[in-house]
Amino acid sequence: MEKRKLGILLSTPPKDPSVTTIARLCAEAQHTDTDVYLYLIDEGVKSLNDPRFHELARGGAKFFVCAYGCEKHGVSTKGLAPEVTLCGLVVLSNMINGCDRFVAFN
Repeated sequence: MEKRKLGILLSTPPKDPSVTTIARLCAEAQHTDTDVYLYLIDEGVKSLNDPRFHELARGGAKFFVCAYGCEKHGVSTKGLAPEVTLCGLVVLSNMINGCDRFVAFN
């Protein structure tokens, strides 16, 4: 049986309550044997170094970050952890099309 796939988009800044909600939602999804795909865009890229997201990625979540958003918001991409994938909107489009459920936190 194929695993369910959950896609999550975060575009809010780190102080937004959505960041904690997403971290918890992703963790719960992983406990139910669901593949998790997390994409940070716009001000969401400022959460690039949130340790909760890195822990999720080390646990199997796919962790994508918009390269253009990092450039636009002055977020350094030097020395990124191996679990982070810098990418563009094509990856986001594929996530939306390929996931069973997709949730956006704006």
